[in-house]
Amino acid sequence: MEYVDYYKILELDKTATTEQVKKAYRKLARKYHPDLNPDNKEAHKMFQQINEAHEVLSDPEKRKKYDQYGKDWQHADQFEQQRARQQYNGGGQGFDENFTDNDFSSFFESMFGRQEGQSRQARFKGQDYQAEIQLSLEDVAQTHQRTLNVNGKNVRITIPAGVENGQKIRLKGYGGPAISGGQAGDLFITFLVQNHPLFKRAGNDLHVTVDLDLYTAILGGEKTIDTLDGKIRLKIAPETQNGTKTRIKGKGLPVYKKDGQSGDLYVTYNVLIPTNLSEKEKELFRNLSALNS
Repeated sequence: MEYVDYYKILELDKTATTEQVKKAYRKLARKYHPDLNPDNKEAHKMFQQINEAHEVLSDPEKRKKYDQYGKDWQHADQFEQQRARQQYNGGGQGFDENFTDNDFSSFFESMFGRQEGQSRQARFKGQDYQAEIQLSLEDVAQTHQRTLNVNGKNVRITIPAGVENGQKIRLKGYGGPAISGGQAGDLFITFLVQNHPLFKRAGNDLHVTVDLDLYTAILGGEKTIDTLDGKIRLKIAPETQNGTKTRIKGKGLPVYKKDGQSGDLYVTYNVLIPTNLSEKEKELFRNLSALNS
């Protein structure tokens, strides 16, 4: 297995903090993202390596193993277990805790590469990959397909409507290649849902604030508003107060993997006070004020 220097990939040194790792990852992931480099195979490869590096170096436990065991860090637990068994059975060899990566590789092969006197290579699962997909609320509102480039191959996935921000799915066998004929790793995809300029999400419900002119608020009427699947016309009751909230059933987001079920849309009215009134308009308001007093 070829050694990949994750610190070099993220342009960091080994003393980098977790926050520096995350910052470097975000910067490079944007630079090499497949959506910005659709026909650049080198960028796609770099993007995968950046994700691998972030997965390991952002996790304190994985980073500790990587720093100690290098390219064989994924098998550190098996190594430690085998070493403990040897020592328990009186076969300990007085290991030096400061052994090198080459020392570990040789020992690993000697411990796990043979079984019952036969030369047999140990089989281990390949490395899991991490990826992120940016989604808008419009994307979340409908089941759709996306194509990812994984290890130079295009993989089409179906994204169900209603996915949450930060939700993960696993594609089995789409990770790194296995060692010695073992099972390939998996691809874990995290969905990142972007903020919407109009709607705020609360679970499957949506919230929106709609401006309402004073005259419609007082006299009643109709108001056309936007939803994620088009415009609708609402009836406004006379004497609607500022901050009044109304619920539009079924106009929220679909419920994840539950066909026919959706959240609601909550509309809050913001009554606008007219400005730049003419003298005649001001006189009319003064007359109204006199009537009310």
